[in-house]
Order: sequence, then C-alpha cells, then structure tokens
Amino acid sequence: MSIEHYENFPVASVLCPPALRPAVTAIYRFARTADDLADEGDAPAAQRLDDLRAFRGELQATAGGATPGPRWASVFAPLQRQIADHALPLPLLHDLLSAFEQDLVQQRYTDRQDLLGYCQRSANPVGRLLLHLYGIDDTTSLQRSDQICTALQLANFWQDLSVDTGRNRLYIPLADCERFGVAPQALLARQDSPAARALVADMVGWTRTLMHAGSPLVHSVPGRAGWELRLVVQGGLRILDRVAMLGHATLDTRPTLGWTDVVTMAWRALRMRPAPAHRLQKARP
Repeated sequence: MSIEHYENFPVASVLCPPALRPAVTAIYRFARTADDLADEGDAPAAQRLDDLRAFRGELQATAGGATPGPRWASVFAPLQRQIADHALPLPLLHDLLSAFEQDLVQQRYTDRQDLLGYCQRSANPVGRLLLHLYGIDDTTSLQRSDQICTALQLANFWQDLSVDTGRNRLYIPLADCERFGVAPQALLARQDSPAARALVADMVGWTRTLMHAGSPLVHSVPGRAGWELRLVVQGGLRILDRVAMLGHATLDTRPTLGWTDVVTMAWRALRMRPAPAHRLQKARP
C-alpha cells in the first residue's frame, strides 16, 4: 500500500506510468519525511520547527544545484534529479512545508474556511504536482484536483480523530463544534456522545460532497494515471464509509482499509462514468 508507512491510498503503484514513478516516489518521500519531522518521536515543538527550517533550507539549496547534505541525502538526491527533469514547481513544495510548520503552532481552526486554508497548503500541492507531471494545467482540472485532495485530507482527519486529539490537535472547526453543542475540550478528552457522533457525521457528509465534486477529474487524466486516480478517489470514499460503519465513533477507534476494501474500491472504480452531456449543461451556471 505504500513505501514505508501505512497509507490509505496507493503511492507510486503499478498503475502509475513507469516514466513518472521516480518523480512520484521522490515527491512522496519528501512529504513523508517532512511530516515525520513534524509528528514522529518525542522532540519538543521548537526542535521540530528548527528541523523543518533546516529541511526547507536543504530544499532551497539542492534546487539551486548544491550537493545534498548527508542528513537527508536519500530524500534530496532523487528529488533534485526530478526537479531538474520535470521542472517541479518549488512553491508547491514550500507550501507543504509551511503546513507541517503550522501543525506545530496552530491546533484549532475557527471555521471551515480556516481549515480549508490549511488544506490548500497541506494537501492540494500534491495533486497539483501530479497534474504538472501529467501535463495538465487547465483551471477546471486544478479546481477538481484541489477538491479531491482537500477531501482526502479531511477524510484523514476524521479517520485519525483519536490520534490527533491525543496530540492536542483538533481539526473539527470550532464553529461546527458550537453548532452541535459539543465542547472542544470534550473532543480532546475523547468523550464520545451522540452529539459528538452527529458532529463527525456532518464532517463526513461535507467531505463526501467535496470528493464527489472533484471526482470528474478521473476522466480527464489519461491512461494508467487516470485509473490510479479512480482508486485514490474510491479510497477516500471508502474511508468515509468505514467511519460511518463505526457509527462515526472515531474518538474511540481508528478505522483502516484492508484487502476486502480494495475489492470494493476496484469495483466502484470500474463503474465510474462521465456525467451525461445534458447533466453537465444543467450544472453550468
């Protein structure tokens, strides 16, 4: 399912075009390593921020042609080659790092717009980097990619509610907590309740709507990459299914995907069809 970590979605899978697999792997390893600097181990926040700043400096230096330093040579040596070969947009890589830094200084989000601003840097750059590799840069495709990536990020939040609250992080917007009458401190204390489950169910419904809005992108990405994207979309939707199957009680349990879910995802991916032309015309403003 992944290179080194458990992941919901395939990374550089057999469906990825072989010519692009080294670039996808290099991007993944860059993001995964930075995420681990922000999250793994027991280093204090100040040390993590220093490490991320050093990581950012290494990105800037190697992108400029410097020889990668020894600490993260396994990350930046292959990434340097892919930056040169594919002209990867550096601002997108920097955006990812800024999101990991934000995780160390901001643990609450006022409303959905505030949370979407985080997702714009924590998730959307990955989709845009992949579209760059596929040579796709039209406005509609970029918008749909952002919707899919944001939905994947949100699905991960609702899946990891029990994990993130243990780190004093609450990604459910405070405005939504207030709307459902759920105290943020109750969520951070992992106090399950009917109101908390209703709140998570509302988050899942919002996320599902975003994913469906972006899913027509699978018909714009050609060949094997398009089929991999179908599985990514279905993987996100399947995680939402798993959250729902738990009665939205992810304060207690973290759902994961198994091989039986892969069969369901593959079947649903095969059945994804473009919307009929008359429906597309009605949907246009």
